[in-house]
Amino acid sequence: MLNYHSIETFGAHEGPGLRLVIFLQGCQFKCLYCHNPDTIECKKNKEISGDEIIKRLENGREYYFPKGGITFSGGEPTLQSSEILSVFKKAKKLGFNTCLDSNGAILNESTKKLLEYTDLVLLDVKHIDNKKHKILTGASNKQTLKTAEYLEKNNIKMWLRYVLVPEFSDDINDVKKWCEHFRNYKNIEKAEILPYHALGEHKYEELSWEYKLKNIKPPTPEKISEVEKIFQKYFKKVVVR
Repeated sequence: MLNYHSIETFGAHEGPGLRLVIFLQGCQFKCLYCHNPDTIECKKNKEISGDEIIKRLENGREYYFPKGGITFSGGEPTLQSSEILSVFKKAKKLGFNTCLDSNGAILNESTKKLLEYTDLVLLDVKHIDNKKHKILTGASNKQTLKTAEYLEKNNIKMWLRYVLVPEFSDDINDVKKWCEHFRNYKNIEKAEILPYHALGEHKYEELSWEYKLKNIKPPTPEKISEVEKIFQKYFKKVVVR
C-alpha cells in the first residue's frame, strides 16, 4: 500500500503527454516555498494499492497512451521506492511511460532498483551552493548532485527543475554555476525554470506554521528573462513554467 496525499488525473507538466500523477506523503526537505506543506510530514494519510493505481491507469488509457503515463511526486516519492517498484513494473509492461518527480536525496539499493523501471526523472536541484541549499530546504544538496551523476552514468533521462526565488536562488553567479555544473550531461532532455509564487501560503496558516517567505515577491519578468537567457546557453531546451 502507498501512503498518498492526493491524485491528479490529467497532469500535463509532470512528464510527457497526459499523466496520472500520484502525490505521496512525506518528504525529508522542508523547502521554504513548498506549495504542498501538508505533504511534508511522514504521517499516515490515505492509502492506495498498486492494483488500484494500475486500474486507474488502464481506465484512462485512451488519454494517457501512447506518450503519457504515470508520475509519482510528493512529498518525496523515493521514500516509498519499494512500493512504487511493483507499479512501475506493471505500467511498463502495459506500455505506459514511468516518471519520478524527486529531490534526489535518496539513492539506496531500493531506489536504484526502481530507477531500472523509470523512464524519466524530474530532478529538482534547488541550489548549487550547499550552504544556501540548506537555508532554502533544511538539507544538504550533496546527495542530490550524486543522484544526478548516477542518472547521467546510467543514461536515465532527466528534466532538471530550478525554482527561482528572489533573495534565495536568483543570484546570477549562482545560476551560472548551477548551469555550468550540468554543462556536459548528455541525459538532460530539458531544463525548467519555475518562478516562485506564494499560492500555497494559506496552507501554512491551516497547519499553524510560519510562512517564512511572506515578504518575498515573485521574480520580475525581467529577472525571469535574464535567467532564461543564461539557461539557453547551456541547455538545448528551456521552459519557463
